[in-house]
Amino acid sequence: MSSLNQHEFSDYTVMNSSQTRATGSVSKKFMSGVFTWMFVALGVSALFALLFASNDSLLQYLFTVTSTGAKLGPLGWLVMLAPLGFVMLMSFGYHRLSPVALTALFVTYAAINGISFSFILLAYTASSVIGCFITASLMFGVMAVMGYTTDKDLTSFGSILMMALVGIIIASMVNWFLHSDALGYIISLVGVAVFTGLTAYDVQKLKRIGAGIEYDGTANDTRKLALMGALNLYLDFVNLFIMLLRLFGNKRN
Repeated sequence: MSSLNQHEFSDYTVMNSSQTRATGSVSKKFMSGVFTWMFVALGVSALFALLFASNDSLLQYLFTVTSTGAKLGPLGWLVMLAPLGFVMLMSFGYHRLSPVALTALFVTYAAINGISFSFILLAYTASSVIGCFITASLMFGVMAVMGYTTDKDLTSFGSILMMALVGIIIASMVNWFLHSDALGYIISLVGVAVFTGLTAYDVQKLKRIGAGIEYDGTANDTRKLALMGALNLYLDFVNLFIMLLRLFGNKRN
């Protein structure tokens, strides 16, 4: 679970109605950039997941099989622990990082995440992965459209979801030691609801950020905001997909 701090980057105040109408094209361009970077990240992750899952030579760098089971290698530990560090670095270093540095971190993060996803491809059947991916895509798409088009303010709804997210993280840490299938099922069930709702909330928030970007704002700031927005939506989608896979996925024998 590495999706807590990415929701904390600063909001922009929505301009008055005349300014919002004037910057409509700017807002649409901003949202287009957000989704473009999100799809780039998903593409990079999928590429590295397939590359490692289908290549035994590369898998040897991740883990080795011993008489007592699989043992993670140095790269395996790196891809398991590094993603949270990347998210925190991008979130807390947002104001100090240049657009180029932030872009490099974002793409590298997507690649490392993709390598870790190779474990998913090895653990679950291909039909399960494809089915859950399609389901997550449909759910994400519906909620993204809802968040973009609704006139209802989702701020209070988002606050509740963030508290639920903290609960999921704590419960997941506890279950790391308990290894309870029942608790794991509950966490995944709640997780689907939380990340589905966060998709709508984040899209609405990003729409408002796009509407609040002034014409005299620098292109660099816009690019950095788009990257952080893409990180939010990328994490919403990835976590939704993983939760669905835990609920409905069929593991290999």
